[in-house]
Amino acid sequence: MSPLEIRNTTKRPLKVPLPGGKKLFLGLAGKGQISAGALEHPPLKELIDSGDIEIVEGGGAKNTGRDRVSKGPPTRQSGGGGGGGVRHTGDR
Repeated sequence: MSPLEIRNTTKRPLKVPLPGGKKLFLGLAGKGQISAGALEHPPLKELIDSGDIEIVEGGGAKNTGRDRVSKGPPTRQSGGGGGGGVRHTGDR
């Protein structure tokens, strides 16, 4: 099955609950993709029924990059410096 495209129709960012405890963050007028099976998820169904989210016809377009799916609490990523350590400079 191909993914469906949805759009935030509110004037505020939304956290869209998805099956499996995942969330899709949609910015103002943001678009994102969900699986067809996610349409049966009761919290998502409520958002669609209330008009906060609409299903975009001819979905399958690429995500804008502003919206993202969270798979749980944020984690700290390693690498890239972090500034947490002590830096020694000069002669020893």
